[in-house]
Amino acid sequence: MLKGKAWKFGDGISTDHIAPGRYFHLRSNMPELAKHVLEDADPEFASKMSPGDFVVGGKNFGLGSSREHAPTIIKMAGVSAVLAKSFARIFFRNAVNVGLPVLICDTDKINAGDELDVNLESGEIHDISNGEKLTFKPLPKSMIRILNDGGLIAHLQKHGDFKLD
Repeated sequence: MLKGKAWKFGDGISTDHIAPGRYFHLRSNMPELAKHVLEDADPEFASKMSPGDFVVGGKNFGLGSSREHAPTIIKMAGVSAVLAKSFARIFFRNAVNVGLPVLICDTDKINAGDELDVNLESGEIHDISNGEKLTFKPLPKSMIRILNDGGLIAHLQKHGDFKLD
């Protein structure tokens, strides 16, 4: 079970919103780059969010470049999962590869600051603040194992293999 506060963003949050281009020189210093995560979408996000919080987006979250920096610094900042109506395909794949849960769901009923409980196995989101219960397609056990291991590379290093459910 994941628990945290919702940080609400709109549609079309790009990898440039997530990892601003002016910090390109920090791409080899990911902890420092993570201090600027989502700065162009919300300048206060990185300094005010708490570990375990959720990024809640709209449509086409993560559009733009294919670099893994964007999902990596979201994870490094302590975000427990990204919830959105839809994701750019490469962002979705990169997020799973780095061990960041990305969940496709209707985010309209989630408000900024709401406290959420998210169950990856059952596909349920309980918005404690407003009493709403939302659903998403439960993640396959194989994906949960990858996420729990810290991403695809960590999973392969640990198990030396990849087995589907």
